Amino acid sequence: MEYVQERVTTLHDYGDADPVAPTERAAVVVPMTEREYAGLAPEHTLSALESVDPGKVVVPLSASPEHVGDFADWLGSFDVDADLLWCNSEEVDAVLADHELGGAAGKGRDVWLALGHAADVADFVVCHDADAKTYTDRHVPKLLAPLAGEYAFSKGYYARVENDQLYGRLFRLFVRPLIRALDDATDHAFVDYLDAFRYALAGEFAMTADLAREIRAQRQFGLEVGTLADAYAHAGFERSAQVDLGRHEHDHRAVSGPTGLSDMSEQVGRALFNALADHDVPVAYDALRDAYRDTASALVDQYAADAAFNDFAYDAHDERDQIEAYAPAVQAPDRDDRLPAWHEVSLHAETVLDASHRAIERVRD
Repeated sequence: MEYVQERVTTLHDYGDADPVAPTERAAVVVPMTEREYAGLAPEHTLSALESVDPGKVVVPLSASPEHVGDFADWLGSFDVDADLLWCNSEEVDAVLADHELGGAAGKGRDVWLALGHAADVADFVVCHDADAKTYTDRHVPKLLAPLAGEYAFSKGYYARVENDQLYGRLFRLFVRPLIRALDDATDHAFVDYLDAFRYALAGEFAMTADLAREIRAQRQFGLEVGTLADAYAHAGFERSAQVDLGRHEHDHRAVSGPTGLSDMSEQVGRALFNALADHDVPVAYDALRDAYRDTASALVDQYAADAAFNDFAYDAHDERDQIEAYAPAVQAPDRDDRLPAWHEVSLHAETVLDASHRAIERVRD
């Protein structure tokens, strides 16, 4: 237990934090795919949200047509006021194409679609995934509590520890050492802001509806770190906070293969470097890549000591192999295909919701 403050306000859970929060004025965005259907972790998450009773739950869904009807029925079995957005339906794709917003689809695009609707129906927006086995009904109030005061953005942090092992590999071995190497190379407030967050890749965050309309979302992975660029621009150090969510157990990914951590590192790196360009942070990529390797390797020694202190299993050789798998992601971004902020588009969130409703009715007929 500790009470250290970072450059952003850090709110600790000293054992039983359960703050008063404006849950009735909030929309909770929970992105899902068809694999979440009736799963134990999503069931637990939605059951906990029944106790939270937020003003709205928005579920952006990516699924094949044959599963959407069953998914809608399953979601409707929970006692929450929920709106289902079938994000990869033909109807929603057509609406996006009509507004010149077509392109790659993924988690980031799904969350962006939900942010528009959530910001229209609530004063505050909370986002989190549905795969946390350790999710509790205190998560949403803890994320929202800072917003009831002077803050516009809050982000969760937690320990990724499970079965006596350290997880959170993409953050520990890629994002954290990369930000630290950047901080050593440049004196820029935005890099200091990134470094202030204890878990920059946390998918649990909350913001005001006004800030939600400012988010330029990555289309696939990289949403979490990319969001920090817009939070910095519109909330800054003074109106940002991070919140202790305890220990989290999430699904785990392989390092290699499609949608593995290596592929994710490329998208997260692109999001980070585009964000740095937004804020005019100079990057010497070859030198940064070498510095990243050195910084990450030093962290492996620290992780090994921490694991030994707790009698955890730890494979330093494997962790260093992962560093080499992630190092190619330290390169100049080849594109910036972020979606624009909602306040910059002619599309109305209600139009997307209507298209989703038509699509769901079509597959049910």
